[in-house]
Amino acid sequence: MAEAFAHRYGLKASSAGTVPAPKVNPTVVRAMQEEGIDISRNKPKMLTIEMIEEADLVVTMGCSVEAVCPRPVLAKMRKKLIDWNLEDPRGKSLGEAGKIRDEIEARVRTLSE
Repeated sequence: MAEAFAHRYGLKASSAGTVPAPKVNPTVVRAMQEEGIDISRNKPKMLTIEMIEEADLVVTMGCSVEAVCPRPVLAKMRKKLIDWNLEDPRGKSLGEAGKIRDEIEARVRTLSE
């Protein structure tokens, strides 16, 4: 969701996870369709050290990147790491996923200002 909203607001972004699902959550797909954004063809990606090192900013959604990043990389990245500490939409209703979506959009919009 964050990657799609980042693109909507003119930001370059890539979404990845420490334990990516095999496919995008269908409830999240529906929640994004409500906003006119189709992410049904997106593929979850594994977060890599290279992705983190190349990023200007790393935003986590409440999960830990420590499983992927060795301590020296984390030390370098502290000044560009933000944790939004958001709920995972997995297992949530469409309404609950929509609330998470709206929070993500608001935070991405703030980054774009």
